[in-house]
Amino acid sequence: MAPFIVVENVSYTYGARSAATRKPQTSGASGGRGTTGSAALSPSTPALHGISLEVTAGEYLALIGANGSGKSTLARHLNALLIPDEGRVLVAGMDTRDVAQHPAIRRLVGMVFQRPEDQTVATVVEHDVAFGPENLGLPRDEIRARVRAALETVGLWDERDRPPHMLSVGQMQRLALAGVLAVRPQCIIFDEATAMLDPAGRHTVHTLMRDLNQEGITIIAITHLMEEAVHARRVIALHAGSVALDGPPDVVFGDAARLSNIGLGLPGAAAIALALQSALPDLPRALLTPEALAAALQKYAPAATSQPRPDRTHAAPRVPVDGGAMPVPPDSGPHIIEASGLGHVYMRDTPFARRAIENADLSVAESGAHGLVGATGSGKSTLLQHLNGLLRPQEGTLQVGQYALHDAATDLRAVRRLVGLVFQTPENQIFEQYVGDEIAYGPRLAGLDGEPLRERVRWAMDLVGLDFEGFKDRFTFALSGGEKRKVALASTLALRPQVLLLDEPTAGLDPASRTELLQHLHRLRQTGVTIVLSSHQMEDVAELVTHVTVLANGRSVSEGPVADILGEAHRLADWGLEQPLASRVARALQAQAWPLVPGIVTESQLVASIRRCLELTR
Repeated sequence: MAPFIVVENVSYTYGARSAATRKPQTSGASGGRGTTGSAALSPSTPALHGISLEVTAGEYLALIGANGSGKSTLARHLNALLIPDEGRVLVAGMDTRDVAQHPAIRRLVGMVFQRPEDQTVATVVEHDVAFGPENLGLPRDEIRARVRAALETVGLWDERDRPPHMLSVGQMQRLALAGVLAVRPQCIIFDEATAMLDPAGRHTVHTLMRDLNQEGITIIAITHLMEEAVHARRVIALHAGSVALDGPPDVVFGDAARLSNIGLGLPGAAAIALALQSALPDLPRALLTPEALAAALQKYAPAATSQPRPDRTHAAPRVPVDGGAMPVPPDSGPHIIEASGLGHVYMRDTPFARRAIENADLSVAESGAHGLVGATGSGKSTLLQHLNGLLRPQEGTLQVGQYALHDAATDLRAVRRLVGLVFQTPENQIFEQYVGDEIAYGPRLAGLDGEPLRERVRWAMDLVGLDFEGFKDRFTFALSGGEKRKVALASTLALRPQVLLLDEPTAGLDPASRTELLQHLHRLRQTGVTIVLSSHQMEDVAELVTHVTVLANGRSVSEGPVADILGEAHRLADWGLEQPLASRVARALQAQAWPLVPGIVTESQLVASIRRCLELTR
């Protein structure tokens, strides 16, 4: 049987013509922009370079790779959104270079974009999902049935009458998926479609992918979460626009050195198994899930009487720095943020009014690291946007530093110099054409210019892992989603805020970039910067913060040390969340009589506790 998709020697370059004709920037001495003082760019680096591969109908394929490796670019070639500069792509025998074939190709291959707003076309949720079936000319009853089935599948039926722009980012992703499902294509490409979803939402999408695949639909899942990739039957890893690895998950993730060299990492369970190899040489390496790891460790369980169970203590979260681990000090001292009884209703006094937060409380210690967790739509982003004055309190009180944000006379510009916010969707805060100018945008408005500005931009780029010379003259529009996230963070850091608000900062980042960013944020905190982190990734929360506030249905329902909050598996599940992988493995091992220390939330803590148990029983 012929392959469903054939990619033959495909190469593609963004903006090569524009880059070749670009004029050099000025040095700034004569009144030009003056951020970088660079010469003209050479032609852009190819996003794809000589890629060849085949996809069989009914496959479940995971596409992984570092930021900028070409994953999204390749995906857009598979349904003719992009046309190769060289080579060709065939979909069910149709050549994507033939414009006349594009409608048929796109009926066969649907795509859930990394930015869901890119595929939102209507002003009401229900109408947006109906757009595709209507364009297929289906009968009205069939359209209604498909729309309802798709919205119920993604859990948005109750939101069918709302404007899409009033949905949370996670809900927008589910809306985009519903629009694709309603068309019922033969292949669905998920481009980081779970990046902004809570754990329950990710589980729902994974289950949906599996069920659709069992029905014969080809699934191509682009992801930076290695724990997601292990559920595919085939994994392709891209590097610098070319195929680096291609095979079953156990083969691809069996090459830890190669993965590291291309900016990727192992799934959490496999990374823990690798870290235990010196203590347990015969422990299998192909342990890709928490369940497989716990089952493999069962035979090493110490005798129940070999060690008394330790008293409950909460080990401080630890984040790896320079190959080691550094403890993060607990929240203490005066509070720089105090919110009490906050409430906010979007589009208040209109038929579309929707309450986002109600009676929400938050206390953050100065120089502390505080986490906000909660299901999609729980109010995390709304609460964050209150903390730097983007939203004014409609109800309750809010004190940030010396500023009372519930007072209409408060100088919001002064608040925003104190508090920087990195949005959940970094594209929303990028204004300039070139990376260097974008990062200099805020400091320049604050009156900085000349060489100090250049050095400030370099400092901010170094802090987030963007090479100054390599990225300062890159087009912002041609960056990958993860690279845009780094630019948005650097542009905020360039203002040197005292409080840094981060809304899903690692969503869309590859494993190496995620680790690097957490290290940078940890070091930043050591300089006295207060960090408030909102995330659906419990591993990020465990690595960085010491205290956590849980939001549910717009209310703050729990607050406490990170080990206490993340240790409550059942309550987390009730809130649509789950424990970090290390906590889940620790809980399974404790059920096998492993005398592990309580309060384990990170992989390094788990490995250290397992090693200690093994040493005490030898």
